[in-house]
Amino acid sequence: MEANIRWVLLAAVAPVAWGANYYVTKAALPPGDPLYGGAIRALPAGLLLLALRRRLPRGAWWWRSAVLGVLNAGGFFALVYLAAQRLPTSTAATVMAAAPLVMALIAWPLVGERPRAAHLSGAGVGIGGVCLMLWGGSGGADLLGVAASAGAMLLSSLGYVLAKRWGTGVDVLASTCWQLLAGGLLLLPFAAAFEGAPPALDGRALLGFGYVAVIATAVAFTAWFAALSRLPAATVGLVGLLNPVTGVLLGTAVAHEPLTVRQFAGLPLVLAGVLLGRPAPASGSAATGDGAGSVRMPGGFRRRRPLSGAGRCSRRGG
Repeated sequence: MEANIRWVLLAAVAPVAWGANYYVTKAALPPGDPLYGGAIRALPAGLLLLALRRRLPRGAWWWRSAVLGVLNAGGFFALVYLAAQRLPTSTAATVMAAAPLVMALIAWPLVGERPRAAHLSGAGVGIGGVCLMLWGGSGGADLLGVAASAGAMLLSSLGYVLAKRWGTGVDVLASTCWQLLAGGLLLLPFAAAFEGAPPALDGRALLGFGYVAVIATAVAFTAWFAALSRLPAATVGLVGLLNPVTGVLLGTAVAHEPLTVRQFAGLPLVLAGVLLGRPAPASGSAATGDGAGSVRMPGGFRRRRPLSGAGRCSRRGG
């Protein structure tokens, strides 16, 4: 159980970094040019991880990297960049609150993880808290910004579950690197075609992209995918609710966006939802490792433990 808590804490690094990313994008990065914004975020992060883990994809991982690059990096980063530019920090973060429920539902058919009642309850409580924060937020709801944020949520939810399904036995740093590089390279030709020349970057923008690429991308995605390889997708998705909490608190503390009574009431509900979805403790023989029974595998799966010699004899009648 202690090991699971450590993986939950590692997963929490990502949504906290992403929640801060909304403010940094809006305050420090050049407006417009979401395609270039996504590419500039993905490519330096991918190159950094490539320097740390010098490994190229093999076999099916060439096309898998392209698919995951579109879902988790290219398309996702461009939509998040657009949403952060058009929505208040708190609103941009909270629109993605449905991600835990979507991830849990996608993980059921794709990786065989049937969501527990605690996961569904946690998603309901957490989404309820996020709705309070969203409805009590400031500023109008820009429809294009909301659509971009919702699209980012759908793409990434599918991409995260596919990364979990395909990531067994693959080095996390390497697979994260491949996704980021593929997503950034796929964005570049579209950015050149639709946005023209790259945006000019001053010192503030360079510092902003430094945070976005290193902390909110290289570090955050490595932590996120490492946790996904060890925990059920529904649990990791609920940890992602810390994203809107960070967005709201940072928007209030730094961007001076007002914290309303509804937002204040929604914060503890979100935290309660995260706690409800924490991993269940191992019990019985799975916890002790004794005798026959099931053994907990990474991602929440169980497999039957082979019977000992005595157990096999007793089953055969002696």
